[in-house]
Amino acid sequence: MPIVDQARRNAGSAGRRFDFGPMLAPMHPVISPADLALCHLEVPMAKDQNRLSGYPSFGAPDELLDSVKGVGYDGCSTASNHSLDQGLSGIERTLAQMDARELRHSGTARTAQEAEATTFYDAGGAKVAHLSYSYGFNGYPIPASAPFAVNQIDVGRIHADATRARQRGAQLVIVSLHWGDEYRHEPSAYQKQVAGQLLPFVDIDVVVGHHAHVVQPVEQVEGTYVVWGLGNQLANQRQIPRSDGLTVSIRAAQQPNGRYEVDAIEAIPTYVEAGSMRVLPVVDTLMNPSISGALRSELVRSYDRTAAVLATRSTPGLTLRPRP
Repeated sequence: MPIVDQARRNAGSAGRRFDFGPMLAPMHPVISPADLALCHLEVPMAKDQNRLSGYPSFGAPDELLDSVKGVGYDGCSTASNHSLDQGLSGIERTLAQMDARELRHSGTARTAQEAEATTFYDAGGAKVAHLSYSYGFNGYPIPASAPFAVNQIDVGRIHADATRARQRGAQLVIVSLHWGDEYRHEPSAYQKQVAGQLLPFVDIDVVVGHHAHVVQPVEQVEGTYVVWGLGNQLANQRQIPRSDGLTVSIRAAQQPNGRYEVDAIEAIPTYVEAGSMRVLPVVDTLMNPSISGALRSELVRSYDRTAAVLATRSTPGLTLRPRP
């Protein structure tokens, strides 16, 4: 709710309820140039927009999605432990609001037909499929009347979905997984078990994880890149190191068989500034000579924390954006 309060202050007297734009605006130079930009949307939109809510059952204002679109994202994974916080009505509203903004989505669905469909993007001429799953839903049961509403991690199902995506023409398959132990940098036994069972698999090109709220390493598992955990991008978790996040820039090259293969990942550290809730790309912000000494010190410490986590693995093709 402090993020919502800041968005209300940002809106001022402009005739809007909320403006989240200034929070994500610093990321625009990082996000917008990508051939394909994907986010993870952990919280659903509130089914009743007059009754917004924070932890433990989230209900966000629709205006949040304006900033997601505005910063340059093309779509988001939506399967998380909070997917059912607003029930089926929350899923329906979230996806309808994303559709209205031409944001694509994967992980939750309004109908069985929508759940069976594959989310595709055209990225620089490549046909990319995006799949999304979560470990669980905070005790909320998947409704018996709508077993299609949200995707739960199941290795067999993920394999089948990835294969179906290939059969439908995917040249690159990205799998987003909501998993891991909160506030722990080291991948959990469950993460390692799932990755070990999921990979190697010819129809999956990269796995991108989230949920731990702290940055986790990037490594190759059986030859496939796994981004274990992105930390926080926009969040009101001020405890160090929960203000740290990671955006990854993934490069893929086309192979003779027409498919694309991930051959490099650049790690781009981010940091949530206290008060303003601005999401700052650490390196780009440090290059600005006008930032305060206090903020500069915070950013340097954040960068060093993220660098230390990534240094726990030796991963070919992984680079960390260098600090000035």
